Amino acid sequence: MSKDSTVTMTTTHPDRLAGLLLGTAVGDALGLPSEGLRPATIRRLGWNGNWRHRFFAGKGMWSDDTEHTIMIAQALLGAQGDPRCFVRSFAWELRWWILGLPAGVGLATARGILKLWLGFPPWRSGVFSAGNGPCMRAAVVGAFHASDRKLRYDFTAAHTKSTHLDPKALTAALAVADMAALLCQSQQPPGLETILDTLRQRESDPDWLRIIDALEMSLLSNAQLAEFQERIGNEPDRGVSGYAYHTVPVVLFLGINNDWNFRATLTQVLDAGGDADSTGAIAGALCGAFGGREAIPDDWVTGIAEWPTTTRSLASLADSLVTGQPTRIRPRWSPLLLIRNLFFLTVVLAHALLRLFPASWRCQGSTPATASP
Repeated sequence: MSKDSTVTMTTTHPDRLAGLLLGTAVGDALGLPSEGLRPATIRRLGWNGNWRHRFFAGKGMWSDDTEHTIMIAQALLGAQGDPRCFVRSFAWELRWWILGLPAGVGLATARGILKLWLGFPPWRSGVFSAGNGPCMRAAVVGAFHASDRKLRYDFTAAHTKSTHLDPKALTAALAVADMAALLCQSQQPPGLETILDTLRQRESDPDWLRIIDALEMSLLSNAQLAEFQERIGNEPDRGVSGYAYHTVPVVLFLGINNDWNFRATLTQVLDAGGDADSTGAIAGALCGAFGGREAIPDDWVTGIAEWPTTTRSLASLADSLVTGQPTRIRPRWSPLLLIRNLFFLTVVLAHALLRLFPASWRCQGSTPATASP
């Protein structure tokens, strides 16, 4: 199938952006309580195939994956097509974000933000890491610049290098951005040939190309996820690692296998365990970019209890991304954010205590969240 046969601009692009943002939040919030769990533990708890919000009192909250996506979107709206202007704005978002005492900050991101506060410019503040940080926030860049391949590269490279300097981090983030651009412009699930062309078009890294070859072989042979994970060096029994060259391929494998159906893809991604909030956020973003807001189960959206930024705020942000009108749904810092983050941290610490007593997990309906990369 040719690329042009599936990539057609649609009149539902605003809905696709809303789906992407809400999908990120839903995947992040659903996966957060199970982060770090092995698939066998997820099965033992009875969560396998049975995903609902379990962070506190049957409700969910999002983590840094969604917050970074919001900050990226706000920076995009003020950038006026200039990657340096964009990354300067995002760098200030990060500086103030860390002062709000967010829980679960990844080590690479934290070190990058420290360098920003020490005066490093954002194009020199990253550290050598191929963690998931850039991947979890890349989809919105791809959808915003869906029609301009060069701008997708420039903006993705800018925000990636502000925290992560390993070229593999950029390769994986570009794969997410390019797939978001493809999916938000597709009326039908893109064909495998189209997807593989998209994933190969920019890269000469032999490790990445071997992974895409393994993806193609596994899909054509109807391999199980565990077999594909073994082919790319990710131990399936341990769950999906926080390494970008494991996370993104697993999401792609399951998304393609399920024709980007939101519930089916996200369920299988979370069943795989490991870095579940990031895998969930990436899968939710891509499936939401394809299916739009209506593809996301209502109970998964209404089950998110966030404040002062809400799921309704995400819909407003999507509208602004369509019009290009700068907006701010999340302040860089405020006492309300600090209160929210302290509550979030308290719940995370309570989960950590529960993890010391596995017998209580089933009756409590939750387990602790841990750091994202």
